[in-house]
Amino acid sequence: MPQQIVFEQPLNEKCRTLLRLSHLFEQFDFHVPQDQQWHARAALHALLDIANLLERADIKSDLLKEMDRYHLSLARMADSPGVDTDRLQHVLQNLQQSQRAIQSMQGQLGSNLRKSDFLNSVLQRSSIPGGGFDFDLPQLHLWLAQPHSERLLQFDDWRNEISAVHESVDLLLALIRSSTTAKQQQAVNGFYQKALPSGASIQMVQVFLPAGGNLYAEISGGKHRFSIRFMQAHDWDHPNQTERDLTFGLNVCII
Repeated sequence: MPQQIVFEQPLNEKCRTLLRLSHLFEQFDFHVPQDQQWHARAALHALLDIANLLERADIKSDLLKEMDRYHLSLARMADSPGVDTDRLQHVLQNLQQSQRAIQSMQGQLGSNLRKSDFLNSVLQRSSIPGGGFDFDLPQLHLWLAQPHSERLLQFDDWRNEISAVHESVDLLLALIRSSTTAKQQQAVNGFYQKALPSGASIQMVQVFLPAGGNLYAEISGGKHRFSIRFMQAHDWDHPNQTERDLTFGLNVCII
């Protein structure tokens, strides 16, 4: 199967937050196992971004409400013909476990990370260009000089503070992305528009394009419709909408 690039556009604020958190968790998980100091710095900044994002008071309640809504929606499918009941029960159990894990977290999500004097000292200097240099943060300089095994232990402690959030985000996004299957569509002169069914809970739009074609999807939309402009990257400074018709994969995720 030819390699593809997937372009995703969230159509509500809750899904937008899930995607941002997932992006940061991926960065954190990529950099933590590496033993170079630059990776440790990158992992630390991803962790701080996660902590800042979780500071929003509504994220905890939003996660719980979404998991409850998905659980009710999926439970209704139990008696539908053709449903893999074993897989469905496994998903429902995972949702319940994630709900309990989030409910057991006291206060705001990630609050213990924001109480750390060490992390706050790094955060306060991070907005200054080059603010993480040794003379600004000698304690960080010492921490980075520790053996990789010692840094890993500290990263594991920080990770445990937000592991339930990570699992919940991954579970919800997996359910959103697998809620429907992609269908082939035709864009005329590099443009496509589609009205959305009223009352449906549309989470995101996914566009699938072949890799290596120098085309990218510029997606915009809301609760009633969305549109896609296919941009040709002749050079990186002056892209323009392609004038040719093209076929692409489209997944409108509804759950």
